[in-house]
Formats: sequence, structure tokens, C-alpha cells
Amino acid sequence: MAETGHILAIDVGGSHIKCTILNDKGEWQMEYKRVKTPEAATPESVLSTIQGLVQGMPEYDKISVGFPGYVRNGIVYTAPNLGNPNWKNIDLGQRIADLLNKPVRLVNDADQLGLGVVSGKGYELAVTLGTGFGTAVLIDGYLLPHLELAHHPLTKEHDYDEYIGNKALEKEGLEKWNKRMERVMEVLKVVFNYDRLYLGGGNADKISFKLDKNVILFTNKDGIKGGAKLWEMEDKYHISTNFPKNKQ
Repeated sequence: MAETGHILAIDVGGSHIKCTILNDKGEWQMEYKRVKTPEAATPESVLSTIQGLVQGMPEYDKISVGFPGYVRNGIVYTAPNLGNPNWKNIDLGQRIADLLNKPVRLVNDADQLGLGVVSGKGYELAVTLGTGFGTAVLIDGYLLPHLELAHHPLTKEHDYDEYIGNKALEKEGLEKWNKRMERVMEVLKVVFNYDRLYLGGGNADKISFKLDKNVILFTNKDGIKGGAKLWEMEDKYHISTNFPKNKQ
């Protein structure tokens, strides 16, 4: 079968798993699909959900996956926001490649979203506000992967995930959560001194305070386009390609 140049882009989140088909320019070739992430998701249940989600989709040649955890070389080392302790040293990139019989690139979900939304000019930071707190840093559109700010202490009692993640929002309420977010935004401004900050994720639209002019809101639908940019990157900095072991 002739190659299409199309990419299956998958975004695994703490609440939903989403996917679409992109061309090599990041343009959508079909409507966005999504299903709920399994409760206390195991590697097996995530793979099964992905397999069901992609059934009947148009042809594609390769796969990009954004995953909410610490990822290197296609291996998931931790995934605290999926609520299951079994995500340790899971070769998820290889498993997806073997399951769908296509080459796979697997990165942190914020890294993939960041690739999809930044302007590519200057020093830019992408932040996702959802089940947890995701971050990606890019310079002139070039991704500097593996920034896990979520687990860095912000106060004596809390890291970023604990301070402004979804559990904190539900526990503290919207008003207090917004006050916390204002503090986080000031910290990010001082620490990163970015040219632009991009805010997305399911809780980004709950921000009620005024944002600086260089802060831009985006949706996960915008960010999943980073699945095309991911295939423009070199195999380096622990971003690598997993090929199916028994390609037909």
C-alpha cells in the first residue's frame, strides 16, 4: 500500500484519550475523536482503549503519542496522574508500535502540545492545566524535552501538581484556585522570563484573572497538531522512534 504521509496523533490525558489524523503539515484530515481514560488506568487498559479508538480511521504511516508522565526513549517511568502505580519502566512506545504495526514516537503530553502551539520565535513556555500540571520549553520552535516542573516543590507542603492540579481545584474551590494560579503565573514569569507563555488543558478556561499580553490560551485540539512537528525532530535527547518488531 502506498504511503500517505499521514500521522496518527494521540493525546493520552488523565481524563480523556484523544486522537486525529494529520498530514505532515499538522493539518487535520478528520474530526477529532476522544473517549474517557479508563479508571486507575493500567498499561493494558490504555492500549486496549487506543486500539478501540483508532478502529475505522483513515490510513496513516506513523504515530505520535503524547503521554502524561516521565518518558524517555519511548519508555514510561512514571505516570502519577493516571492513578495506577504499575506505570514503571513500561515500554509503551514499543507496545503501541507492535499493536498498530506502525513506527511510534512517544513523548510527554505537554511536549507534544507545546510543539503544536508555539510561534517558533524566541523563548516560549507551554503549560497544561488539567489532572496535573504539564510544562514544555521551546527555543525558536526547538523542543527542550523532559521538563517535569509538576513535581518540583512550590511551597513547603505542595509541588505544582498538588497546588493547582484538578484535585486542588475540587478541594479548594474556584476562587482560591485562581489565587493560587496568580501566584504560579508570577513565579513562572520570574523563573523563565519567557517571550510567550501558552496556557491550555481542561482547566485553563477557569482562569478568571487578567492575563499578560504575552500569555496565549490554546485548546488540546490546537496542541495535538504537534504530533506532526514531533516527526520533524532528530532522534536525540532521549526522543527516539519505536519500530514494530514484526512489521508486515
